[in-house]
Amino acid sequence: MSFKHDFEPTSLREYDIRGIVGQTLHPEDAFAIGRTFGSLVKRDGGDLVVVGYDGRLSSPALEEQLVRGLRASGVHVKRVGRGPTPLLYFGSVAHEADGAIMVTGSHNPPDHNGFKMVMKGKPFFGKQISNLGKLAAAGDVVEEGAHGSVETVDLSEDYLKRILQDYDSERPLKVVWDNGNSAAGDVLQRLVAELPGEHTVLYPEIDGTFPNHHPDPTVEANLQDLIAEVRKQGADFGVAFDGDADRIGIVDNKGEILWGDQILAMLARDVLRDKPGATIIADVKASQVLFDEVDRAGGEPLMWKTGHSLIKSKMAETGSPLAGEMSGHIFFADKWFGFDDALYAAVRALGVVSRLPGTVSDMREALPSMVSTPELRFPCADTRKFEVIREVAERLKKAGADVTEIDGVRVNTPDGWWLLRASNTQAVLVARIEASSPAGLERLKGELVRQLEASGMEAPDFSGAAGH
Repeated sequence: MSFKHDFEPTSLREYDIRGIVGQTLHPEDAFAIGRTFGSLVKRDGGDLVVVGYDGRLSSPALEEQLVRGLRASGVHVKRVGRGPTPLLYFGSVAHEADGAIMVTGSHNPPDHNGFKMVMKGKPFFGKQISNLGKLAAAGDVVEEGAHGSVETVDLSEDYLKRILQDYDSERPLKVVWDNGNSAAGDVLQRLVAELPGEHTVLYPEIDGTFPNHHPDPTVEANLQDLIAEVRKQGADFGVAFDGDADRIGIVDNKGEILWGDQILAMLARDVLRDKPGATIIADVKASQVLFDEVDRAGGEPLMWKTGHSLIKSKMAETGSPLAGEMSGHIFFADKWFGFDDALYAAVRALGVVSRLPGTVSDMREALPSMVSTPELRFPCADTRKFEVIREVAERLKKAGADVTEIDGVRVNTPDGWWLLRASNTQAVLVARIEASSPAGLERLKGELVRQLEASGMEAPDFSGAAGH
C-alpha cells in the first residue's frame, strides 16, 4: 500500500506539530508523523526512537498511531508511557536514541494536542518540520515491509534518581507544588516523597480536562490557588507546572509571582558562583534587569531569539550552563542535559532558596523595580507580520534609535525598552514594554503605537497594560 499524506498546513509549526483534535489534527496525522520521521531516522542510519505521551484524553490514541507509523518504517520503538515531556527527553539521552517524539498539547486548551520531536539529541524544528510535511505529501518514505519492533520501558525510577542526585538544599524547606492536573502528577508525587522538608501537592491527579485551572503558569489567574496555599501555610515558596511540565512558575513566600526572568536571575547567581564568566542566555522578551544582574554576578549575558528549540541550539553552540525564557522554560546544562525540565529546575531552586541570606521575597524585592506590560498579542496576517517588523526596524534605524534585531525589533531608550516581534507560531505580532517609571511606560507605549500606525496597523488598546 503506497503512503501519501497531507497535513493541515496550520498544524506544521515552527517548534512542533500541533492542532485541534478532530479538526486540524487526527490519528492519521500521528501515523504519518511516525511513518515519515521513522524514515528520516532509518535513512540517517538510525534505528531507535523513544516515544511518550501526556495526560490529555486524546494522547493515548495518537501515541498508538504514532508507534504504528514508526514501526512501519522499520525502527525500534521504546515506549516510555504517560508522563512529563522532560521524562521523554531524559529517555532520549539515557538510551542514546536516534530520535524521540512526545505526544503533548503542552499548555494549550484540552481539545488541542501535538508532537514535540528530537533528532540525534537536538531539537527537530523549523525547516525540518516543513520538510517532514513535504516528504509525507510526496510519499517519500522508506519502503514498507520492514516492521520495526516495540518495547515498553519504565524510565521514571532512573529519571527520579538522576534528579535527586543534584538535590543540594542546605536545609529542609516548606514548599507547595501546584501540579495543575499536569502529566507530571505521578512522577511529582514520588519526587516530593523523597525530598526532605514539608511538601504539599495541589491537583496531583493527571486529568486532561484540567478541571481546576488552565495549565499555564505564565498567566496570573492560573496561580491563584498556589498563591493562597503558600500564604496559608507560610511556605518558603511555591512551584507550578504547565501541562507537560517543561515550563515552571514560582511564587515567593509572600505569594508574589516570580516571572521567568526573575527565576532565571535567582538561578543564574547560584550557577555563576561555581562557573564565573559563564554565558547565561535569555530570550529577547526578558527584562534588562536580568541581563544587568547576570553581568553584576560575573556572568556573560546573552540575549537570544524566543523559542525553546532556538535557545537549546544556542546553548550547545556557546557552552552555556543555564538559559531561560519569559515563558518559564528553564534549561540547565550545568550538571544536567541542557533540556527544559520544570521538575529538575524546581529541585535546583530548592538548593538556591536554602542558600539565600534571607527569603525569596527579600531577593525579589532587592531587584531593581521596573514597570512593564505583560506580553501583548494582536492579529497580523502571516503574509504581513514579518514585513511590518522590517518596516519598523528601517524607520527606527534611520531615526538613529538604539535597535537590537536578534528577534524582531527591541528598542532601548534611557528610561526602558520596547519589543515588537512576529510570532513564529501564530498570525500575530507580539509586543512587550518595560520602563523605570509609569510615565516612561506611557511614553514607550506611545512610541510603539506610532510605529504600528506608520505601517498601517491598527494599534491595540494598551490602556491598563501594566504588569509587574
